[in-house]
Amino acid sequence: MDDTHVPGTPLNRVDLADQRFLSATGISRIDVVDSTGSTNADLLRAVTVDPSAWPDLSVLTAEYQTAARGRLDRRWEAPPLSSVSVSVVLRPVNAEGRPLPTQSYSWLSLIAALALRETLLDTAGIPAELKWPNDVLVRGRKIAGILAQLGPMADGKVPAVVLGTGLNVTLRERELPVPTATSVALEGARTTDRTVLLKSYLTHFATLYRSFCNADGDPTAGMAGGPSLHKRIEAVMVTLGKQVRAQLPGDHEIIGHASRLDDYGSLLVVDRDGREHVVTAGDVVHLRPWTAPEDSGQGGYA
Repeated sequence: MDDTHVPGTPLNRVDLADQRFLSATGISRIDVVDSTGSTNADLLRAVTVDPSAWPDLSVLTAEYQTAARGRLDRRWEAPPLSSVSVSVVLRPVNAEGRPLPTQSYSWLSLIAALALRETLLDTAGIPAELKWPNDVLVRGRKIAGILAQLGPMADGKVPAVVLGTGLNVTLRERELPVPTATSVALEGARTTDRTVLLKSYLTHFATLYRSFCNADGDPTAGMAGGPSLHKRIEAVMVTLGKQVRAQLPGDHEIIGHASRLDDYGSLLVVDRDGREHVVTAGDVVHLRPWTAPEDSGQGGYA
């Protein structure tokens, strides 16, 4: 395979600013910058300085990020024009304008992951699965990561959420941050047009997000006459059914069977003694399935 970098093309700013697209998605503003350290960091500062200027579904995207970061403060840098780097301001309220309970916010990054999966399938023609809590995989390799951060409390109002997504688009093998990563181009997608991918992602996300808000943040409510958010995510969550190692804050570790998601999007892990643990943070690493010794009298985790 040719490992030479294929330069991406700049985002089509006119297309992104098209009023029909903005009206259909409910996006209130979309800003495109040539280069920045981190779109998430920029929006966190912006909603602090001037909250009214960044209403719900305000979008910031960059052609080039120099200091992108993920969970556990991991940092990486990709070549210019090679990724979709986008952050969205969320101020979740229902149709009557009532704020969603903050405990429902943990689903927002999962909604983004689901929207990105639908984009990759519908627009790029490549299969994707979710890895709890915030990764999108294609054939077992990471193609995108998502990071949700809570903004500051202002005037007693519910804080905004800044939701960042980074999708590898035209990166070649030698440019990947880790050997277990991949990109849209490497997966033989039908398109690597970053504008098309970004618009598709934002459209899918806005639809899922608005449905979730109108259900008062209830993940068990049906969406558009179909399965609930909870069921949709569990159906494509490759973590479930696997043995995992959850590395938790404070150097604690749990090894067990990832059984399901609870009502708050937390991962439930059953250890070999049958105890169920709620994992709300930490890194989850997939391991080979564990099988109890035949003479133990115990079954597996299934």
